[in-house]
Amino acid sequence: MGDHRPVPQLTDDERRARLAVRHRLVPSRRDDDIARLCDDLVALHSTDPVTVYLSALARMRHPDRAVVETALYKQRTVIRHHAMRRTLWVATPAVVRQIHAAATSGLVVRERNRVRAWLVEADIEDPDAWLAEARRQTVDYLHEHGPTSARTLGQQVPALRQPLVIAAGTKWQATVSAHTRVILLLGFEGKILRGPPHGSWVSGAYRYVAADRWLTGGLGNLDQREAASDLADHWLRRFGPGTTTDLQWWMGWTAATTKRALADAGAVPVELADGSGWVAATDEGTPEAEPWVALLPSLDPTTMGWKQRSWYLPEAAADSFDRRGNAGPTIWVDGRVVGAWAQTGDGEIVLHFFERVTADRRRQVEARAAELRSWVGDTRFTVRFPGIVDPLVRGTAR
Repeated sequence: MGDHRPVPQLTDDERRARLAVRHRLVPSRRDDDIARLCDDLVALHSTDPVTVYLSALARMRHPDRAVVETALYKQRTVIRHHAMRRTLWVATPAVVRQIHAAATSGLVVRERNRVRAWLVEADIEDPDAWLAEARRQTVDYLHEHGPTSARTLGQQVPALRQPLVIAAGTKWQATVSAHTRVILLLGFEGKILRGPPHGSWVSGAYRYVAADRWLTGGLGNLDQREAASDLADHWLRRFGPGTTTDLQWWMGWTAATTKRALADAGAVPVELADGSGWVAATDEGTPEAEPWVALLPSLDPTTMGWKQRSWYLPEAAADSFDRRGNAGPTIWVDGRVVGAWAQTGDGEIVLHFFERVTADRRRQVEARAAELRSWVGDTRFTVRFPGIVDPLVRGTAR
């Protein structure tokens, strides 16, 4: 006989309560342990360097940029690495090893073939031997010299001076140094990682490090299927309930891989307001959530956590995202996006509300904006995925 037990139903209010508590956005759940914050969000987006800091500061009990920097570059309790959807993330070493096996390693063959094709076009006699030697020289240099910029690698590693023609015969044709492609491939392979940047905390000019010197044991060699199952379970425990579409989009997996990972993780079906979804096998239920407000940066994991967003993203807030699904800076009230924010050239934090907010809640948002300005101090930053930020800064947002 089949299992005829009714499928649990979860309302949008319950989903918003889970989001608030599990993502440490309610004041009582804030925490200064950066590794724990990362784990509670699975990982922090790092495509935009400022996101890592502002995502962490929004959830810290005692916001301090130095604490984030120490975790990243001194204690190394969190690591930056290529992962889901080919982008950069910051996560604990254990999670980085999972996402490397479950997501990043799948990028290696395609990237290696792409570089090999360019080497053939450059008349390299034995492209496979050349690429193996270039990778060896690069890692050897990092072992000897420690954190090094891409530019310095390109200058000091002999093989990396080879020019490559990309997109030959098209309007996008360009000649680039081989170092950019070899470095990317080594990152996908897990041989190198991004270490501390040149410049300030908002700089994306990272210096590269040998993975086995930066992280004891490097990125390991986890089984891909087991890592995918563990990662799906982790995502459900922090973001669940979610749909199959949500998880597939978040991971950048195929539909088949997503379905298998959910089955391997023992995901439990639930009914949502907009269709079927899943929770973790060890789901802890819906917690009580106190009132809260937050100003989250572009690409914040909470804003980016789901592809199907109607339960937290009102139609009026659609401008928070660009056409590729990248979120700009957002204002949250009790689990819903109600507005956007931006930093102006003189450092002010300007606010734009997509819908009416009570006077009391607006004052709380304004107080949080004042706190955000104090965290940033004299630093000015450019948001890579602005959403509605540009018209906000120009004063033309409506």
